[in-house]
Amino acid sequence: MDKLSPKERFKIPRTHMPEQPAQERAHNFTEVNLGLQVLAAQHEAQRCLDCASPACTKGCPVGVKVAAFVDKVLAGEFAAAAGILRQDNVLPAITGRVCPQEEQCEGACLLAKRGNSLAIGHLERFVADWERQHGVQFPPKAPPTGKKVAIVGSGPAGLTCAGDLIQKGHQVTVFEALHEIGGVLVYGIPEFRLPKAIVRQEVDNLRQMGVDFQTNVVIGRTVTIDQLMNEEHYDAVFVATGAGLPQFMNIPGEHFNGVCSANEFLTRINLMKAYRDDYDQPVYDVKGQNVAVIGGGNVAMDAVRTALRLGAKNAWLIYRRTEAEMPARVEEVKHAKEEGVQFLLLQNPVEFLGDDKGWLRKVRVQKMQLGEPDKSGRPRPVPIPGSEYELEVGMAIVAIGTSANPLVQSTTPDMKTRKGGYIEADPATLRTSKKGVFAGGDIVSGAATVILAMGAGRTAAKAIDAYLQNGTW
Repeated sequence: MDKLSPKERFKIPRTHMPEQPAQERAHNFTEVNLGLQVLAAQHEAQRCLDCASPACTKGCPVGVKVAAFVDKVLAGEFAAAAGILRQDNVLPAITGRVCPQEEQCEGACLLAKRGNSLAIGHLERFVADWERQHGVQFPPKAPPTGKKVAIVGSGPAGLTCAGDLIQKGHQVTVFEALHEIGGVLVYGIPEFRLPKAIVRQEVDNLRQMGVDFQTNVVIGRTVTIDQLMNEEHYDAVFVATGAGLPQFMNIPGEHFNGVCSANEFLTRINLMKAYRDDYDQPVYDVKGQNVAVIGGGNVAMDAVRTALRLGAKNAWLIYRRTEAEMPARVEEVKHAKEEGVQFLLLQNPVEFLGDDKGWLRKVRVQKMQLGEPDKSGRPRPVPIPGSEYELEVGMAIVAIGTSANPLVQSTTPDMKTRKGGYIEADPATLRTSKKGVFAGGDIVSGAATVILAMGAGRTAAKAIDAYLQNGTW
């Protein structure tokens, strides 16, 4: 397609991503967003202003050369576009689906100043899906260096670090505690947002590049960091174990059967295949029951939309602030509403009530009002005295955040941690206090996004490569 003048590009409306109809997708686990076709992708690519100093690339945690790959989409050179993407992003089919582009690359897009930003995420997904169908062209690898790197955790930070290091010629082994590779990408994100086949394909791409994956290895129990370095002779270790320890509300009744964390709920759905009819239900049967999910982030949205698909009579999202303060992506909130999720805003559970057999039966909720801003900068929710009421529920899912899993830290005493058990690492190099050991992603920063974890993986890979070359600590 021909390039248009900037004035003409501003006039083109943003291309809509086709979706499954809400009334259908609310009852299945098939992917909601359907992807762009060729002409639609090229039409959207026409909107790119091709800035001299692209703010979108600066807004991307992994530094994708957005204007360059979009230009190739416009020219119909999709293989070249994929090659440009993979220079900086080893998981493009994943980030094209779950990255919060509106806060990153698209948030920095100049088009957004006068309308809607370029649909960078949709174009990234289009290119990655085209590449999956037509064959992946792997980037070149440097000659073998003879150096061995162990990566602890196979989430987005670990996979990104592995992809960058394998290209540098190092021998890379990724250790995963669970039976499937992908970390939060496979246990935390539902099938309707990120199909498991997509993750497996990206992992297989890394495997074909030479990355070795070892599952069912619990670093800190099966083997320690010291053993990896001293007995198995790894030259460097990157700890990317995430922040998967669920937080609870510490209110009465959390011990009742039927109360669980979103982490457990989604892990059972994803890794134990509760989303498939031909598998036994590994979660409490919620068909015909009321389900309450507490929280306002993306994990809460994933949990409540999953409960709806499992047949919940009512799927309630209970959040103590208003929709304006919700940390969830706007798209996820929109999809949840369209599917029939009911939002109970400015409300907060104060007690779970059960029967004499130990099963959850009700949740007592208190209404809230917004007060002065707290340390997060958002208005503080303040309870309204005498406003309590009860909801009948068969299951309550707590999605109010996670914290650091202490396993690796507890068995590596000379690796410093900070408040909350997170690993202390230099922001520029992600070096820890232990020589040869680097750490990044949620285990350092606290729970964040997939793309920020990937950015940490890239930072770590660069620092590890420099350390392996010069030995300077």
